[in-house]
Amino acid sequence: MNLQTIDSQDMSISKLFDDFYVVPSFQREYVWGQEQVEQLLQDIYNEYDANHTKGDSEYFIGSIVVCGDDGAPFDLIDGQQRVTTVYLLLCAIRDHIQEYAPDQMINALAQQIAASDVDENGADVFRYRVSLLYDDSCGVLEEIAEHPGSYTEIDRRTRSIDNIVGAYETIRQFLRAELSEIKELRRFYSYLTKKVKLIRVKTASVAHALKVFETINDRGIGLDSMDLLKNLMFMQADARQFDRLKDCWKELVDLLFREKEKPLRFLRYFIFSQYKVDRLKEDEIYRWFCDNADLCGYNEDSVGFVGQLIEAAKAYTNFLKGVDVDGSPNRYLRNIRFMSGAARQHLILLLAGRHLSPDDRLELSRQIENLFFTFVITREPTREFERRFAAWAPNLQDVRDRVGLDAFIETNITKAKRALGERFRSALSNLSEWDIQKYRMKYVLAKLTQYIDELAQGSSGAAADLGTYINNKVTVEHVLPQLPNDAVIDAFDKPSDQIGGYIYKLGNLTLLESSLNSSAGNKLFSDKRVAFRQSNFLLTKTLGGEVQVGSNTAIDRAVALLERFGSWNSGDIERRQDMLVRLAHETWDVPVPEAHGSE
Repeated sequence: MNLQTIDSQDMSISKLFDDFYVVPSFQREYVWGQEQVEQLLQDIYNEYDANHTKGDSEYFIGSIVVCGDDGAPFDLIDGQQRVTTVYLLLCAIRDHIQEYAPDQMINALAQQIAASDVDENGADVFRYRVSLLYDDSCGVLEEIAEHPGSYTEIDRRTRSIDNIVGAYETIRQFLRAELSEIKELRRFYSYLTKKVKLIRVKTASVAHALKVFETINDRGIGLDSMDLLKNLMFMQADARQFDRLKDCWKELVDLLFREKEKPLRFLRYFIFSQYKVDRLKEDEIYRWFCDNADLCGYNEDSVGFVGQLIEAAKAYTNFLKGVDVDGSPNRYLRNIRFMSGAARQHLILLLAGRHLSPDDRLELSRQIENLFFTFVITREPTREFERRFAAWAPNLQDVRDRVGLDAFIETNITKAKRALGERFRSALSNLSEWDIQKYRMKYVLAKLTQYIDELAQGSSGAAADLGTYINNKVTVEHVLPQLPNDAVIDAFDKPSDQIGGYIYKLGNLTLLESSLNSSAGNKLFSDKRVAFRQSNFLLTKTLGGEVQVGSNTAIDRAVALLERFGSWNSGDIERRQDMLVRLAHETWDVPVPEAHGSE
């Protein structure tokens, strides 16, 4: 009889990459997109940001299943997405340091990316720590691991290549945004490799590994705290309620799983939104429920309490999808998804305010979008989002009408935006495409464009949907072209080696319909104006020349906010950027700092 053995180890990222891994050819391709990559990065960074000064907090990112013998590369049966992403993170950290401070390179990185090994004959062989054997990978992971910075030359001819290169680019952008200082990046690397941990389940054969993989996924490993809470509910219930409680609990878990949402995060945010608690770790959730039985009321009616969780989860998952409690459209929640699909912290306030009237919930959502963007563009530490929203939630629960909501907004949201007003202005005054992710830059341009269109056309119709401006039929146009020809270079008022500093500035960017993009091309500004005049977007149309409709019409009043440009040099780009900053304060309803109030 062939006895199968299972070896389960708790290991750090550093220990994980002491070994080699191959993803077999029968595995599906790398499918993570920007949202999943950002979520993993943000989860790790949040834990590091909150605990790195003490250095005693570990962070668990799940389990993987491998098979094979010690001393040979392991077949990676479950966990390819996480392992590949972490491997890309190590490559990106190496490349970031190589680009900005090569004299401060971390020597351990090289061995964690690739190392010498021996084959079955004892011969020396060079291996990458992670290798993808399925055809669609086309060696892209090895290319990134071997040649820092060469990913820009990779031909994205398969979905897997596109996803892997996209993941690497997302990581590089994240490092530039959150960990640009090399000293801080080195500290983050230390936390990542020493304190971020996972469980590696090792079996002797692929068949056994697949069976373990099936069991783990079927049972939902990582839900220990949820299982404990479930048991707690059953302990309080009458035996005659067991069937009803079982059905209710299944409905709750299925609801969260359908949306691929972490149950423990939902429980934390539920607690923050309903009770006066502003700090609670996931591993403290079960103990909190045990200590607050009377406050929650589950000791008297556990079925009823689980019913409350279900109703909150329905609202929570709707908010995640960008719709209101009842599933009706909510433009501002959808906008938050455009701004940051991985964002979750705002759900605390939305859960706390779900009792408000539909109109008041819509206004609350508008205010949350504006504040969230203010936090993002000023690079307010992400840990502050959660803390502030949790601290404000109890006050929002007490709001019963619009007067109360307006007072809540003024006391909390407006006050927070006012405090960040100068940083908001400074961030946008200096904003370029290098500073934020591409999708966020398109969100910025879309909101500014939408703001002008709504002033001119009203708040109904296509202009009310940000998707009108964020879709594959709308492109970000560089007025001063990304690839300027000799004529453009000669016409510009700055030397050729300084042009790049203006091409990617916010002031040089506008949205343009794809159907008009080809006619704009790399031409001179005087030639591009023909295409701009044909745009349906008023902010872009005015770049093409004067726009007049009647006398004192809404369109004229909207156009009056916009500068006129007869030429396109460095001064014009800076002047337009200043104009967009003024519009941004109005668009996101951020108070203008007193020092700039008269401008």
